[in-house]
Formats: sequence, C-alpha cells, structure tokens
Amino acid sequence: MKHVHVMVRGRVQGVGYRFQTRTQARRLGVTGWVRNRRDGSVEAVAEGEPDAVDALLAWMAEGPPGARVEAVDAAPAEPTGADGFEIRRTA
Repeated sequence: MKHVHVMVRGRVQGVGYRFQTRTQARRLGVTGWVRNRRDGSVEAVAEGEPDAVDALLAWMAEGPPGARVEAVDAAPAEPTGADGFEIRRTA
C-alpha cells in the first residue's frame, strides 16, 4: 500500500475539483480524503495500491476542465494513530 499527503496549488476551487477528485479516487480504488483550503489550494491524503495512487496523482496534476493546477506536491504520509495518517500542516 502507498500512503501520500498531497497539496495542489493553483486556481482549482469553483470547478468541482474536490468532487471530481473523489470520484476519480473511487474509480481507481484509492481511499482517503480531499478538501479545499482557504488559500485556494486543495489538500488530500490518498491510500491504495501504488499504481492506483500514482494514477490519481497524475489525474490531480491535470485536473478537471477549468482547473488551473500550478503544482501537485506529494510526500509520503507517515502512519500514526487510529486513522493511519499524520496530516502535515503547511503555512
């Protein structure tokens, strides 16, 4: 299994990015969560088979029509606690 913490920068809110990312993750068999942040970025944690997680990251870099993704930064999530993830906060 592969666990990643993902930050997506760019103009991605208002184009259904979060909903479509969830839909794509389910299609690929990836679990986790995704949320919009106040600064306009999107934060996510994904877990699944390595190929499926990599496919989701590639999709996130492209985004749905209308998304202006500047960068997708992914770092391994460190398993801790009951939910299995340490959520890394960014400034």
